[in-house]
Amino acid sequence: MLRRTLLATVCASALMTTTLSALAAPAQEMQSEQGRLEVTPIVTGLEHPWALAFLPDRQGMLVTERPGHLRLVTPDGKLSAPISGAPKVWARGQGGLLDVALSPDFKQDRTIYLSYAEGGGQGDKAGTAVGRGRLSEDLTSLKDFRVIFRQEPKLSVGNHFGSRLVFDRDGYLFITLGENNDRPTAQDLDKLQGKVVRIYPDGKVPDDNPFVGQAGVRPEIWSYGHRNPQGAALNPWTGTLWENEHGPKGGDEVNIIERGKNYGWPLATHGINYSGQPIPEAQGTTAVGTVAPHHVWEQSPGLSGLAFYDGDRFKAWQHNAFIGALVTQELIRLQFDGDRVVHEERLLGELNKRIRDVRQGPDGYLYVLTDEENGGLYRVGLK
Repeated sequence: MLRRTLLATVCASALMTTTLSALAAPAQEMQSEQGRLEVTPIVTGLEHPWALAFLPDRQGMLVTERPGHLRLVTPDGKLSAPISGAPKVWARGQGGLLDVALSPDFKQDRTIYLSYAEGGGQGDKAGTAVGRGRLSEDLTSLKDFRVIFRQEPKLSVGNHFGSRLVFDRDGYLFITLGENNDRPTAQDLDKLQGKVVRIYPDGKVPDDNPFVGQAGVRPEIWSYGHRNPQGAALNPWTGTLWENEHGPKGGDEVNIIERGKNYGWPLATHGINYSGQPIPEAQGTTAVGTVAPHHVWEQSPGLSGLAFYDGDRFKAWQHNAFIGALVTQELIRLQFDGDRVVHEERLLGELNKRIRDVRQGPDGYLYVLTDEENGGLYRVGLK
């Protein structure tokens, strides 16, 4: 009751919330293979939203906006003013405030994790950073925010930050890192470009990481040879980490991430340069010593957020995965036989919007963010 009272007070005054489209907005119906989709706008007016996370006990959702704002969307569809205490971000190109994740022990520690582009590199370049802070009880501020991880060196002039955050069942934090559009660094083990790293929640490196103790190798590295992984999630049936990443012109891929493995970029790719020329380092679609993609698209959808569906509300979606597509402006549904992709469906094309993130809500609906200057949050379900 106290929490609800605080939230009501915040919504009425300190946060100066505004109802934007909200649940009163009409739902749009779209066709799908499993029946009619119902797509309901929750809020619009978001400035290039990037990620969302659900707070427990029906307190709403946290949403990041790339220019540097962290906001609360209340259960009744109101959007807060920016939550104070978020880090200063390098908001250029693809850089800015990116992913958000709750601590596995959020109900006890109220800790929020944020990934973002951080400046300060030589020549005014940037890299991915991750920090954490405590969300205040009244949901208006982030307290004691501190950085726990920095991508080194900082090489980005505005591209390929990666930046998804995933906790596994043992409480380790995985961070996906783009190669800052500097291809060879994805194979350089003394750099954190093009890597998936594994750390403790406080930023320390686990002793059982695959490269710990090796001279000239970053101990945070869990896997390497990645280009720009902008989607990642823990498979709820197997507990394994999956990620999806952008290829160049062609060759977007889904990977099942394994300890110490090399996923090939730029030695192996199904894509070419945007100029139409081959990737100079590429040996073909495969390369010795590298892991082939679990699933690949020869024509790039522009993959972003990834969510597995294990809810009870929509039986037809169980054991499926959903991936946002920025270029083709769709939500991709993947159907599996075990781990093998056996069918694909494209959804939400009628929205004509870039799908940046997708998450399964505690109510069993899917929630998607559209990456636009006037971006929106939508609830998606089957009728």
